Amino acid sequence: MKPLLVLLGAFAISLSITKIARGVYNVPLAGRIAMSVMLVFTAVAHFAFTEGMAMMLQAAIPAKTTIVYLTGVIEILAAVGLLIPATRTLTGLLLILFFILVLPANVYAAIQHVDYQEGTYDGNGPHYLWFRVPLQIFFIGWTYWVAVKR
Repeated sequence: MKPLLVLLGAFAISLSITKIARGVYNVPLAGRIAMSVMLVFTAVAHFAFTEGMAMMLQAAIPAKTTIVYLTGVIEILAAVGLLIPATRTLTGLLLILFFILVLPANVYAAIQHVDYQEGTYDGNGPHYLWFRVPLQIFFIGWTYWVAVKR
C-alpha cells in the first residue's frame, strides 16, 4: 500500500510542478518521475529491511542477501533510467520484466505470512495477494504507459 501512495502522491506533486514550470501538464513526465520516486522508496527497504526481505525468497534460492541488495540497486538504476530520454524505453521494458520476476517472491511471502519490516512470519498472509497481484499489474501498466508506449 505504501508504494502505491508514494507513486500517486509523487505523481500529483510532479504533475503540479510540470504545470507551474512549463505552463502545461506533462503527464508522461510526471508519471516517470512518480515511478522513479516510488522505486527509490522501495529500494531503500532493500537496505533497511534486508533480513526480512531475504525471508521473502524460497529456501532453495542461494545468496538471498545478495539478491535483496542487487534488486535494490536495480530499482535505483531503473529510477534513473526512466528519467533519461535515451534509456527510458529500454528501462521501461526491463522494469516490466523485473516486476514480473519479483511477483513470485511476493506470492511466496504472502503464503508464508512474511512481515519483511519486522523480519517475522506474522504478516498479512495470502489474502494480501488480492491487493498485491492487481497492484503489480497496475505498476506494469503504469510503466508501459509512461515509458514504453511513447
